[in-house]
Amino acid sequence: MDFSELFKLSGLLGRFSPDGKCLASCVQYRLVVRDANTLQILQLYTCLDQIQYIEWSSDSLFILCAMYKRGIVQVWSLEQPDWHCKIDEGSAGLVASCWSPDGRHILNTTEFHVTILSCFLSPPLFFLINFLSLAGIAFTRDGRYMAVAERRDCKDFISIFVCSDWQLLRHFDTETQDLFGIEWAPNGCVLAAWDTCLEYKILLYSLDGRLLSTYRAYEWSLGIKSIAWSPSSQFLAIGSYDEKVRILNHVTWKKITEFEHPATIANKRTIVYKEVEKSPSVETERLSFPPTRALASSLFSTQSKYDISQVPVSLHYVKPVADRANPKMGIGMLAFSPDNCFLATKNDNIPNTVWIWDIQKLKLFVVLEQLCAIQSFQWDPRQPRLAVCTGNSRVYLWSPAGCVAVQVPVEGDFQIVSLSWRSSGDSMALLSKDNFCVCYLEREEV
Repeated sequence: MDFSELFKLSGLLGRFSPDGKCLASCVQYRLVVRDANTLQILQLYTCLDQIQYIEWSSDSLFILCAMYKRGIVQVWSLEQPDWHCKIDEGSAGLVASCWSPDGRHILNTTEFHVTILSCFLSPPLFFLINFLSLAGIAFTRDGRYMAVAERRDCKDFISIFVCSDWQLLRHFDTETQDLFGIEWAPNGCVLAAWDTCLEYKILLYSLDGRLLSTYRAYEWSLGIKSIAWSPSSQFLAIGSYDEKVRILNHVTWKKITEFEHPATIANKRTIVYKEVEKSPSVETERLSFPPTRALASSLFSTQSKYDISQVPVSLHYVKPVADRANPKMGIGMLAFSPDNCFLATKNDNIPNTVWIWDIQKLKLFVVLEQLCAIQSFQWDPRQPRLAVCTGNSRVYLWSPAGCVAVQVPVEGDFQIVSLSWRSSGDSMALLSKDNFCVCYLEREEV
């Protein structure tokens, strides 16, 4: 495993291009595009204000930069550096901006509507959808259809559009009090829509707007916090505020199992990896040369490794403050592995722990107990390998073969709070508040 030097970063805005050839990062109002292999600067763009969001087009030829405070979006071309486009939403304000799947249309969400436009046509295409709900927009993975959550006359609706010509395909109301989110299954056949956290309700619709099923686990308590579709579309995982994950199947849309996240692991078949720190034993007198600052920081800093704990194991549990909005409780993170075999979860009540479930056997497989709270985790896009960061200068990797903690050999304080895999799975960007570096890995045969 190798690491690059540190580069400046702002807003945690570091993204690999979809084709994996380039890496874009932001420093205040500047957009830097680097070669993903050599990290040499390919292009440097200057925006009108501090960048708050970036997104690559699907063909990796254009980059969108959103400046929400000024209501402006700028688009840059990699093939034609002199070409650029500016979209000003004016007094309507700008809440969100994204590419359509074809990479030639931009969707801007304002306070009152969605604008769909293309700056690649003459005259530009302009299309408006009014009364947008906060639940937003969802595209099918093949890019053929778009679902938009709307709210009219205090009632929720979903509109489904054909992306080729933006014609309305279906428009129907939903049995929700305040629609919170929508997400297509990977195969594009089923749309999940779920209610605000004040009511546990998730509805499943077909492409033609038929209600296939409604699922409610309980009433009179905080409900759904997160959801995740399996890559095969066979399972829908629902994370709830009651610290459980419920798995629905794609045949009957009924619950087939639920995963609990207790503070004590008692099952002897569950492997518990516990992170422990150790002080290095290096005698400086025996070194034949004075170490460099970078080498010294890696030699003499506290090292970390994993030990296998004997069950039962008591995990670090945090009691949430119940009288505050958005309490830190329940299942805040969910992610299926790309091969559909594992599900990684995080229970916000137990912030230092990652739970990895075997989906084939529907049982708990591995628990990773860290010294610090989990900031982010993400699966390798090519194999069942999970990367975890906890706000320190280490990156943690788990695979069915085992897990490892790796110290990033850099000078200064480098606190990794987010990470992003390259599409090829052979490298990832490690992001802190002010810097980022690239971690290069060897391919594993699984």
